[in-house]
Amino acid sequence: MRAHATARSTPREAHGVARVRLHDHHPAPADVRGEVLAGLTAPAKHLPPKLFYDEAGSRLFDAITELPEYYPTRTEIGILRAHGAEMAARLGRGRVLIELGSGSSRKIQTLLAALQPRVYVPVDISREHLLESAHALAARFPTLEIEAVCADYSGPFALPLDPTWGGLAAFFPGSSIGNFEPDQARRLLGRIAAVLGAGGRLLIGVDLPKDPAVLEAAYDDAQGVTAAFNRNLLTRINRELGGDLDPQAFDHLARFDTERSRVEMHLVSRLDQQARVAGEVFRFRRGETIHTESSYKYAIAAFQRLAQAAGFVPKQVWTDPHQRFSVHCLRVDS
Repeated sequence: MRAHATARSTPREAHGVARVRLHDHHPAPADVRGEVLAGLTAPAKHLPPKLFYDEAGSRLFDAITELPEYYPTRTEIGILRAHGAEMAARLGRGRVLIELGSGSSRKIQTLLAALQPRVYVPVDISREHLLESAHALAARFPTLEIEAVCADYSGPFALPLDPTWGGLAAFFPGSSIGNFEPDQARRLLGRIAAVLGAGGRLLIGVDLPKDPAVLEAAYDDAQGVTAAFNRNLLTRINRELGGDLDPQAFDHLARFDTERSRVEMHLVSRLDQQARVAGEVFRFRRGETIHTESSYKYAIAAFQRLAQAAGFVPKQVWTDPHQRFSVHCLRVDS
C-alpha cells in the first residue's frame, strides 16, 4: 500500500451531504490468469482465496455469515457492539478510518457510529459489492466522506490519503488475516503499519483456536452454502479464463489441521478427468484436491507476537464470553 492515489477517481454523489468517490485500480485479469495457471500446474494444486470474491461469491459469503454454524461474523459483531466505545477511545475519534476487505457494511456501522471518523476509506476487490456497501453507508451517515478503493489489498496499491486529514486508523475485520500464510500475514501487517505511520492504530479481528468439530462445521454447513461458495471459484475461472471445468465434478471438503492450527478448504475431484483453462489442459486424478483456502486460528499471545514482528505494539484485546473470537487494538511502534 502507498499513500497517494494513482488510479482514476470517479465521484458518486449520494443523498444528503455524503459523497462516495470510487478509486478503481481494476485488479487485472492477467493477474488472475497467472495465479490460476501457476496454482493448477503446482505439484499440489491450489488457488488463491481472493478469487472467491466476484459478485456472486461475495453474495454467497454474505449468506454464509447468516448460517447457524458460522459463528465468526455474529461473534465479532457482538464484540464490536459490546465494546465499541472502548475501541473508539483506543483508536481515537475523528481519525481517517481505512477498512480492508470492506464486504458487508454490518460490522463497520457499529464502529463508524462510535468512532465518527472524518473520512472512511473502504478497500475491497469486488467493485460492485464495494459500491453497494459504500452507498448504503452514505445513506446511513450522510455527512461522512467516503473514498472507496477497488483493489487487491494483499499486494501494494495506492490509497487516496490527504496529509491534512490527520491521524489514521485501520479496521481489518473477519479474521481475514488468517487467510494468509504466517510470513505473508506478517508482511501484510508491516505494509499496513507503514501506511498508518508512527502512532497509527489498527483494529483487527482474529479467530481463536477451538474444538475442531465447531471449526469444520463453520466451513461445511448443512445447507451446502459454503460448498456452493467454494465451487463458484471454478465458475469464475470458466467465465474469465475460457475454462470448461465442471463444478459438480468436485466435492467440497473442509478439515482442521491441528498441527498448523488452520482450517483448510479443498475441492476434491470425484473422478479422473481433464479440463481446459486459458488454453491449457489440466488433468485431475480421482480424489486429487485443489486447496482453495487456509484459515489460521491464532491464540491471543501467538497473534500478538506476529503483530509485534510487523512493527505493532499490542494495546488491548477483547473477546466474547465463549472465547471463540478476539478483536485486537494495535498501535504502530514509534
